[in-house]
Amino acid sequence: MKTSWRSASMVVGAAAILALTTACGQGSGTSSVGSQNVGATAPAGGGYGSVGTSTGAGAGVSASPSNGYGADGQQGAASQNSPAGQLAVTQNAELGKVLTDSAGLTLYRFDEDTAEPPKSNCEGDCAKAWPPVSADDASAGAGVDKSLLGEVTRPDGTKQLTIAGWPAYRYAKDAKAGDIAGQGVGGKWFALAPTGKKATLASLPGLSVRKDPKLGDIVVDKNGMTVYRFIKDQAWPKVISNCTGSCLEKWPAVAPVDPGDTKGIEKKGLMGFTRPDGVKQMTVDCWPAYTFSDDTKPGDTNGQGVGGTWYVMAPSGKPIGAPKK
Repeated sequence: MKTSWRSASMVVGAAAILALTTACGQGSGTSSVGSQNVGATAPAGGGYGSVGTSTGAGAGVSASPSNGYGADGQQGAASQNSPAGQLAVTQNAELGKVLTDSAGLTLYRFDEDTAEPPKSNCEGDCAKAWPPVSADDASAGAGVDKSLLGEVTRPDGTKQLTIAGWPAYRYAKDAKAGDIAGQGVGGKWFALAPTGKKATLASLPGLSVRKDPKLGDIVVDKNGMTVYRFIKDQAWPKVISNCTGSCLEKWPAVAPVDPGDTKGIEKKGLMGFTRPDGVKQMTVDCWPAYTFSDDTKPGDTNGQGVGGTWYVMAPSGKPIGAPKK
């Protein structure tokens, strides 16, 4: 009887360990695989927004005594007469999918316009700061629904491109492809999504994948913020976070999300657990997930390699760029 009881206990124990292995996996390997909400909104200004000289993506724009329309009349690459060419969809770290012209310049919409019926209310100095996009030669590229492209006749008789009815503009201070200096100017100007809506990351899943130019595919949370792994944590046979106290203030735990509210993330070990301090935390491949307090905007990866223990998390749960053991 004793022998049978011991045998049965060993079988049960082995089964329990196997169950944990199935749920969490070994997950201890490292990888050398090579990478939020809405972008910074400009302070409201008079009329159509007054901004300084900031042109960086998502840069907060500061007030200046310009012409009252968000630019001082010195236009950069966004020439009013530039043909739109083939429209494209670009991925912006702060705003998600953004509609651009053939030169990669961001297209915008104006809250004081109307889409039904299409009507532009930006004329004169406003149109110098926000050059209307000509409907001539505009065509739909990959990811752009050509049925949403239209035109509206402006007071001067020119044809302006519309997206889902919304008149499209460039911004005079966007000097190069990828600039979104016009985002949020005066609380009325916003980058266009391919659908004609305002570009935003607000609809991101709880966890999803973003392609970083240096690190490749990385995990981001619902706000587009980079997710990290702490290599001193443990995933098997029990999930353990070794980031506590002041560490957790610097590296906030990612709250649990429903596995169905994820996209592109490996499903194995995708679950939440309750830490000894009572905080509930999400895991990927059973490894606890964190964000970094020094990441101030979507796209930041300032936590990569910190202390030789913190690394951006890959969709598999592995730490990107961590030294192999």
